[in-house]
Amino acid sequence: MINQQMINPRSIAVIGGSDDIQKPGGKVLKNLIDHNYQGNLYVVNPKLDKVQGVNSFREVSKLPETDLAILAIAAKYCPEAVEVLAKQKNTRAFIILSAGFSEENEAGAALEQQIVATINSVNGALIGPNCIGVLNQNYSGVFTTPIPRLDARGCDFISGSGATAVYIMEAGVPNGLTFSSVYSVGNSAQMGVEDILQYLDETYNPKTSSKVKLLYIESVNKPEALLKHARSLINKGCKIAAIKAGGSEAGSRAASSHTGALANSDAAVDALFRKAGIVRCYSRSELATVAAVFMHPPLVGKNIAIITHAGGPAVMLTDALSNGGFDVPHIEGSKAEALLTKLYPGSSVANPIDFLATGTAEQLGHIIDACENDFNHIDAMCVIFGSPGLTPVYDVYDLLDEKMSSCKKPIYPILPSIINVADEINHFLAKGRINFPDEVTLGNALSKVFNTPLPESKVAELPRVDTVKIRSIIDASVNGYLEPKQVQELLDAAGIPRAGEAVVSTEIDAVKQAESLGFPVVMKVVGPVHKSDVGGVVLNIKTKEQVVAEFKRMMQIKDTIAILLQPMLSGTELFAGAKKEDKFGHMILCGLGGIFIEVLKDVQANLAPISTDEAKNMIQNLRSYKIIQGVRGQEPVNETIFAEIVSRISVLCQTAPEIFEMDLNPLLGKKDQVVAVDARIRIEK
Repeated sequence: MINQQMINPRSIAVIGGSDDIQKPGGKVLKNLIDHNYQGNLYVVNPKLDKVQGVNSFREVSKLPETDLAILAIAAKYCPEAVEVLAKQKNTRAFIILSAGFSEENEAGAALEQQIVATINSVNGALIGPNCIGVLNQNYSGVFTTPIPRLDARGCDFISGSGATAVYIMEAGVPNGLTFSSVYSVGNSAQMGVEDILQYLDETYNPKTSSKVKLLYIESVNKPEALLKHARSLINKGCKIAAIKAGGSEAGSRAASSHTGALANSDAAVDALFRKAGIVRCYSRSELATVAAVFMHPPLVGKNIAIITHAGGPAVMLTDALSNGGFDVPHIEGSKAEALLTKLYPGSSVANPIDFLATGTAEQLGHIIDACENDFNHIDAMCVIFGSPGLTPVYDVYDLLDEKMSSCKKPIYPILPSIINVADEINHFLAKGRINFPDEVTLGNALSKVFNTPLPESKVAELPRVDTVKIRSIIDASVNGYLEPKQVQELLDAAGIPRAGEAVVSTEIDAVKQAESLGFPVVMKVVGPVHKSDVGGVVLNIKTKEQVVAEFKRMMQIKDTIAILLQPMLSGTELFAGAKKEDKFGHMILCGLGGIFIEVLKDVQANLAPISTDEAKNMIQNLRSYKIIQGVRGQEPVNETIFAEIVSRISVLCQTAPEIFEMDLNPLLGKKDQVVAVDARIRIEK
């Protein structure tokens, strides 16, 4: 865990510091000096007594006691240096910049493990190896640039990649984004992204801590911890955005069910982020823009006024906002007409509010005041103001800064002329403001933020299931797909409604059970995975003679071991299922069923456990939701029952973690019931 020596060291030793600032050891020392580290600073260099004006020691053993050691020496020398520092110099915080460890080969991994064991033995903290270091308001312990303006109100940024951390800072800093701290965890030998997030959560102070957290993750090693601490921070008032890279390979994993085919580790990351309330981003610029949105007051509605003196950007922004679920509502009435009299002829206040290329700072002030005070249906403003470079626009940007301070509604400045009025933009940024140079990038980022739901703030009440019965069935089962009778018993124990059914292996039993269930019936093969593909499903059988004929035919189908009979039911075909995903637990999915799941692949996923409210949110976010609501006279599906089934599946999987895959496909939904008519459950103990 992060300790005080890492956060605010009284002394720092750079092991491998040099005068050559083109090497990591030289550059990190220069950054510490240039950014006014206030503690005692030491260097270890075997050839020099002074390095960049700092006292240097020829050996680590000659150092005085030091809180933090930053190592920039060859990997093979690091274990011995760490041993001396930890055991003789009372060092409890280590940043290892050096590469050549587990990312390279087994020998490097062994060195890394040796270092971690030493540091753990003294209850120390390690960042790295193979990282760029740590930045915070107390010291600049990185060997890279840029060094952003460090501000308690800026972002806390944790990155699994040092180079990516640099590039994300480069994407944000020119637009005015500030940082409170930056952690580059590298190989995460002792602490990874989740561990740093845990520290930020457990030490969070609403008065002094940053409220914005940014993450770059290449591997989610502790999903439960990430979910717990991200959700905790967001419920405390923080905002979190993250990139999870490297997910595309996961889809290649073979699976034998619909759920298995649709669920993979990247889908699990999506589900985890949604459950936690994390805004997922897919590029450096997107992450930096979402972070900049976080730095503005939160949106409380979806009605946006676009204020512009250039038509094209306003049109593109309108498209981006509309596609993201926002409204750019029409503005009219007496107050709109009054505003129009204060603008040049040819201006428009209909929204976008276009006050022409000749518009002035005074006119911009009138427009913002009207949007703030007169147009009650407006929730926020996007202000587009660039320049062809003919005249200075300091007065416009000063006015914009003043209005951003006084208005309660958020104002997002889009200042696209980053060359023509670079001085004026820098003047604006120096006031602590942030610029969004591209209107579409802003519109897309606003949409991501606005459409990411907050996590549940309290422990949700989950449906009750027959735990004893579930465990007895699972404990008595073997690996593979359960027999139909076991599936029926599990569904009953979980409280999941199902159609009446019978499994038969003789013609006589087939006729007897069909008469008992009541005609018409459905007959399905037991054995083949995808019954429809092999002609193993027959609907609407109305006579004993049909039962006998279909029984004889279906028993000849390859892998068939029996026949399942069910009463013929009707309704909208739905799907629900579960898949156990390594480290993440069970992913629960729902959507339209039958052939629709294969054609549309329109599913929503979440991680167990899932409350009925979370399940309803999943259902309502389906692209096909209008079908579930009932369109063109079709009977709607009972969403409450469907959501409860999804929630019960999640509780079933928590009670029986041996469930590897589970399909309920189809469920048949009507306005008064949702019933499972086909189910498969695969066990892996």
